[in-house]
Amino acid sequence: MTRILVTGATGNIGRMTLQHLLKRLPVSDLVGLARDPAKAADLAAKGIEIRQGDYFDHEGLVRAFEGIGKVMLVSATAFTDRNTQHENVINAAKQAGVGHIVFMPIIQKAGSGFHMPQVTEEDRFVEKSLKASGLVYTLVRHPPFLENIENYAGGAPLEKGVLAPAGAGKAAYASREDLAEAHAVVLSENGHAYKDYALYGGPAVSFADITQILSDISGKAVPFNAITEQDYVAQLMSLGLPEPAAAFILTWVQGVNAGEWDGESGDLEKLLGRQPTTPIEYLRAVYAPRRLETET
Repeated sequence: MTRILVTGATGNIGRMTLQHLLKRLPVSDLVGLARDPAKAADLAAKGIEIRQGDYFDHEGLVRAFEGIGKVMLVSATAFTDRNTQHENVINAAKQAGVGHIVFMPIIQKAGSGFHMPQVTEEDRFVEKSLKASGLVYTLVRHPPFLENIENYAGGAPLEKGVLAPAGAGKAAYASREDLAEAHAVVLSENGHAYKDYALYGGPAVSFADITQILSDISGKAVPFNAITEQDYVAQLMSLGLPEPAAAFILTWVQGVNAGEWDGESGDLEKLLGRQPTTPIEYLRAVYAPRRLETET
């Protein structure tokens, strides 16, 4: 069996992908890559080999990819020279004899002019690099995460209402857990070479829809308070986020309001063999326990 290496093993998506791969393949087929292997001790305890590697260290990556057939390239963190890091991974994989790379760009609608700093152009760069590399590749495109809805909604929606710039656009959010499971399917099965998947969750919801869902879950009227973009950034900063991070979240909200991720491909459902987690299911799991806490 081809050995599979997942980069970013200490992050959410990388760790979850390896955990789902454990359910599908022998542990001897799995490898995780981490800048600090000590932070992946939980995965090592399950028998997964953890190799040290840094996206900026090309030669170290070549050594880490020795004997690997497939690599899951987890996107580098924004504002960290993503192009250099991703190109290092692709070149090192080719040099080490890796045959197949799976990459997770953001979903971008055909013909869309939407630009997200440190995301959209950098993802296009990876796609071009992969296509020019001669490696087999698969693209598993992500929508925004369900887990980020609370931040997008202003940080404390039950206490302060949903605080966001006005807009009626919707997004088909998906959970990290579902996306990681889809990654594991693509990595562990044949038939996904050169495929381009748009992993929309669904159904797509607007901030007004989220407000109604939270009202139903909490048993009280949660208001939707449309605020200016400047006030939105200030609100997130009041919760302790630095201004660059708050401004970055604003760009996601702008994309939601513009309808950039309101599609419905069915790809995620097909890969999972079931319906993905819906916004109602996710928000109920998060907020229903908080309602019980306030009532007791």
